Amino acid sequence: MAPLRSLLLLSLAAFLFTSCRADPDPLQDFCVADFQTGITIDGFPCKPASNVVSDDFFFRGLAVAGNTNNMFGSNITAGNVQSFPGLNTLGLSINRGDFAPGGVNPLHSHPRASEIVFVIKGELLVGFISTANVFYSKVLKAGESFIIPRGLVHFQYNTGKENAVAITAFDSQLPGVVLAPLTLFGSKPAIPIDVLTKTFQVDASVIQLLMSKFGQATSPYN
Repeated sequence: MAPLRSLLLLSLAAFLFTSCRADPDPLQDFCVADFQTGITIDGFPCKPASNVVSDDFFFRGLAVAGNTNNMFGSNITAGNVQSFPGLNTLGLSINRGDFAPGGVNPLHSHPRASEIVFVIKGELLVGFISTANVFYSKVLKAGESFIIPRGLVHFQYNTGKENAVAITAFDSQLPGVVLAPLTLFGSKPAIPIDVLTKTFQVDASVIQLLMSKFGQATSPYN
């Protein structure tokens, strides 16, 4: 029984260790995402190695400033597997955030990844709320960083008088994003107004106003 017990404990430990990771470990040198197969899996199938080219591992999106002319005054250029296929199975991705003065990456969460924010220009107020309802924040200047734990609601806000730029890195090839205002007030189909009025303890007219603002809103994520 002792060897069996040891084996079970070892298997449990291995399961707990792997379940803590955002993405599984790769089993080969690379697995460039193949979007042409039409196969739906948890991730993307691999392009045949004979079809892989250097451009599959190259992404120029972070070199170009995003257009912040929108209701949030921000633009997030996503460097995930969908735009950077060489990231497939590697468990990481990277974004660029551009912020006009007063611009915000609105309250949101990434269900599949932790995040590190690195400011390269200007200053940003970066904060998150824990499951204990504690707010943690810091105003970051160029060269400074802040960690956002996986799945927690957070934001970035330009408190300065000039444009701000940040690079954010994730421990997932596809972190996902749930934008609070668009999710709550712009979902298709809409969340029933009675649910939202009861949740926020406001009149239906307030909810209808928010729905009118966010029902047709464009996400700052590109």
